[in-house]
Amino acid sequence: MNFDLATASLMTAFVANVAGVLFIVDTLLRRDDAAGRIWAIAFLSGMATTVAYALWASGAGGVVAIAIGNALFVNTTGCMWLGSRKFNERRMGPAAIVVVLAGILVAAAVLAEGPSGGDWAGWLVMGLSLVGFAALAAVETTRYPMGRIGTARVLTAVLAVECVFYLARSIVFVTAGPDSDLFQVWFGSLIANFVTIGLTIVAVAVLSVLRAGRAELRGYSWMTRVGSSSDGILLGSTITTALEDVVERAGWRGDLIALIAVRVEGIAQIRTAFGADVAGDVTHAWRQGVRRFAPSASLVGEDGEYTLLVIAPASTAADARRQAGTIYRGLFEAFGRVSDAVIPAVGVGVGLTETVGYDPKALLWAAREASEIAATSIESSVLFGGASTIGERGD
Repeated sequence: MNFDLATASLMTAFVANVAGVLFIVDTLLRRDDAAGRIWAIAFLSGMATTVAYALWASGAGGVVAIAIGNALFVNTTGCMWLGSRKFNERRMGPAAIVVVLAGILVAAAVLAEGPSGGDWAGWLVMGLSLVGFAALAAVETTRYPMGRIGTARVLTAVLAVECVFYLARSIVFVTAGPDSDLFQVWFGSLIANFVTIGLTIVAVAVLSVLRAGRAELRGYSWMTRVGSSSDGILLGSTITTALEDVVERAGWRGDLIALIAVRVEGIAQIRTAFGADVAGDVTHAWRQGVRRFAPSASLVGEDGEYTLLVIAPASTAADARRQAGTIYRGLFEAFGRVSDAVIPAVGVGVGLTETVGYDPKALLWAAREASEIAATSIESSVLFGGASTIGERGD
């Protein structure tokens, strides 16, 4: 079957707009978190891109339509990067400024060449911008906590394919020119449309799955404005700030602080096998179980999708082990009240200032790594993190 450029462009516009509408409507219905809203802006930009290019193709708008379309196209990939950063709870201000400035630069490049630039006016600036944002977004999807979600790897692959395609397209554009046979056969507008269709379909499916995986946790946090979720557990940004303050003050006095990471594995599988209601009950039992069995003077907060942190003072390493063991045993009691047949894997990792020093990042790394190892180990319930103690068997 042969497709001409007009047919391929129409197909691309149809797929982009249908996918965008579905994602945006789902965002509104789910009362989505900030990451989902930014991804919705990405799809909205993609939809607007097709409108701008359609106006240009019809002879309306001229070089202005190209400038707007190119800027919106870059904004689409840029917002994919921003949404991934927000998912990982990283700083947004400087990154958002970069995306805005890139869009302005891309539009300015088209207007600078003007009508004399033809159909490809300012394209190289747009192509290199797409390469940069796709690479940044692909790297961001591998960072914690997004990188620990299996579905996110598919999004990484999608963004990597976009990066490689537009990098190769930019190289051929410069070396051989847009009118060359090499460019037209392998990197022309027809091929670019089909690549866009494939990436859009995969991206909307992957992002929808990622949002569904956060559904249970969003139910606890979307209404809060006080730094803690509706069930009393501190949000990720709040617990991180608290950890820095507690560790700094403990360092002045030489007090021992234990950072206990409690990780659950298998919630996604439980959701698939038993339904969202059972998965929600298990998630609630986990969150409330940690809160209930943690020391009363401790702080409990979120650390990504499936890990909770407990900041607790401890008199000795043995005392920290006892506290972690109490949480571990208490969780299985809590899970048993939900269902004896649905028990997720639990890993408890402990980072001690005695072992890694008064460095919040080192404590987080030690506790997280130990909890991951413990969650996949059948021999250990509690593991201490740190260069000299990871792998030590607990109670």
